[in-house]
Amino acid sequence: MEMIKLGADRFGEIKCLFRDVFTNEPWCDDWSDDIQLTQYLLDLTGNRNSLALGLFDGDRLVGISLGSIIHWCTGTEYYIYEFCISRERQHEGLGTALLRGAEDYVRNMGVDHIFLQTGKNVPAYDFYKKNGFTELEGHVSLVHKL
Repeated sequence: MEMIKLGADRFGEIKCLFRDVFTNEPWCDDWSDDIQLTQYLLDLTGNRNSLALGLFDGDRLVGISLGSIIHWCTGTEYYIYEFCISRERQHEGLGTALLRGAEDYVRNMGVDHIFLQTGKNVPAYDFYKKNGFTELEGHVSLVHKL
């Protein structure tokens, strides 16, 4: 396994892996609108502070971490927006390997924290807790539908 920083040349691979993972259980997100999916992934990968990391088994992309480097008052953070492992390769320890690789990568950049959000009723919640993430006390996520 090898972890590398992903560039625009890997956008098609990122898109295929993301769509396959998140349109299936337990997420079942509707990413049938290809334009919306492309725009979303460009939002995550196309900014000056974007950091997309990929885990490869040979030449095959098996995991991605899509986020941004954010300079916050308490230090520099890697804010992970999307994180996934290929459905065929889940439960092999690859998620932990990608997470550890991302930690090492951003630590070398001077990052102090990794921040992310996930649902409490999905397997990802237990995965992150098992890997040392803690809930922020007093922190909530809010949305306002227009």
